[in-house]
Parts: sequence; C-alpha cells; structure tokens
Amino acid sequence: MKTVHAKKRLGQHFLTNLNIARQIAESVRTPEAHVLEIGPGMGVLTQYLLQQPFADFSVIELDEESVAYLQEHFPQLGTHLIHGDFLRYNLTDLFDDSFVIVGNFPYNISSQILFKLLDHKDRALELVGMFQKEVAERVTAQCGHKQYGILSVLLQAFYDTEYLFTVGEHEFSPPPKVKSAIIRLTRNFDKKLNCDEQLFKTVVKTAFNYRRKTLRNALGSLDFPAEVVQNDPLFTRRAEQLTIADYERLTRYLENK
Repeated sequence: MKTVHAKKRLGQHFLTNLNIARQIAESVRTPEAHVLEIGPGMGVLTQYLLQQPFADFSVIELDEESVAYLQEHFPQLGTHLIHGDFLRYNLTDLFDDSFVIVGNFPYNISSQILFKLLDHKDRALELVGMFQKEVAERVTAQCGHKQYGILSVLLQAFYDTEYLFTVGEHEFSPPPKVKSAIIRLTRNFDKKLNCDEQLFKTVVKTAFNYRRKTLRNALGSLDFPAEVVQNDPLFTRRAEQLTIADYERLTRYLENK
C-alpha cells in the first residue's frame, strides 16, 4: 500500500511538513505517562513519537485504510495500534494510570476531543495537538478577548493552556481551507473549583449561549436570588468579561440559596 486517500467525512488532512511533525512530538512534556496518538493516518507524526522516550505509546485510528497502512509500515506498534473510535472508546480500558493525548486532530471532532479530555481530567495530564486556528485561539483566549468562550473557561479551570505556533494551509494534503495551530494543555492540580463542578458548567454554558446580553438577561433561566441579581455588578457584564473566579462566585450563589 503506497498511500492513504484522505476522506472528507473523517475530516482528514494529512500533515506533509516533517519538521512540524517533529516539533509536535518534541513538545510533549510528560513522557513518564502513557502517550496516545489520535488519528495517526499515515504515521507522519507517529514516526517521531516513536523516537521519544515515552514510558508507553499507543495509537488509535478509525479509518480501516489507515490501519492497514500503519500495520504495514509500523509493525513495531503491534498491539499498540488500536482500530477504533476515540470518542466512543472507554479510556479506562486503555489506561490504569495517567496518560497524555497527542495528534493532528480531525477538525470535525476537535471540540469533542477537548470535552472528553475534561471528562478524564483527573488522569489526562497533557494534550499536545493540531487544531483549527480558531479553536486553538478559543482554548487559549484570556478574559475580555473576543475568542474567550465556553472552551476557554472550562479548560482553563483545570489546565494551563499554551498557543505554540501557527501552521499554514499548504502544509497539508489536501490543504484545508483554514489555518491551523499547535497548542499544549498541561494539567494544573493546583487549580481547583471552589464550587459544584456541574453547576459551574451550567452557569458558564448558559452565559455564553447569550454572550451578547448582560448576565442579568443571559442567566435569567437560572434561579439566582433577586437581591443578588440586583446588587452584584457581575450581572451588568457580559459573559466574556468574567474570569473563572467570577464564574465560581456566580455558581456559589446558586449553591447557597
């Protein structure tokens, strides 16, 4: 098998710049954990990940054609080549302990990958990967920035986020219609929410679903005490103007009713 044909339905864009692949592999900072590459395709990134001193390394690939290619060209993967859908895979079947996620992620599932990371934040120590530039900017955006949103708040509540570098369209085959970027997320266990986590998520998502409105209107569906809505200046602001600590404060109002 000489090559794998990129499939639009899987959001496949194969990285062709070997230097960028090497940079991604060398950006992983937690080699003592199990490292999992998502969507290796033809192994452009895999070849450099295999050169790193990881304690353990596996890949997971949904596309049958890519799996056959990897079996032929990377026989050393053996049983560490998993044919499956990362989003549906039970990660507790894969890892007994902490792990790291890395990859040139399909753009059509990139946000879902990030939310699955959050679901496993107690053991997912790091993520290094390629995203659509707009998604990368949302993940790393700070309070007050126009890209600051749900992903920014929820991920930064637990992870330190870094925008590493931008990648142009011409570095892929086929080239995507948008620029890409590499980001790194590192679990920071000093970051702890001082409120109920599920309620925090509800407040954040509700606020950003109506981001053009002040919070007095955006959060109207949640049962905040009337005197709080009237007197706390947070309710005069919009969603992107609030820090994580501000969202914790709002959440505690609902907890302490």
